[in-house]
Amino acid sequence: MIKRTKLFGTQTRVTFCLPRDTPPGVVSVVGCFNGWEPGRHELVARRDGTRTVTVRLGPGEYRFRYLATGGVWLDDDTADGVDERGSALVL
Repeated sequence: MIKRTKLFGTQTRVTFCLPRDTPPGVVSVVGCFNGWEPGRHELVARRDGTRTVTVRLGPGEYRFRYLATGGVWLDDDTADGVDERGSALVL
């Protein structure tokens, strides 16, 4: 699930959220906004049973995927689009 919150100016706070154990192990969100670097935006467990990470992004189109332990790649069906290049987010 993706939650967007408009901030002052042109920035948007984007929170990426997954269930705590689906998939199991460590999960990072990787995309064009972080150079596709695993571990840079690792999801953190919350008390409500989810894992989240938040990034601030300016206007534009962004591509991303989740990378889980064991090299498992996942797309987000709540994104603005999903295709062979991964999930798309348009802000």
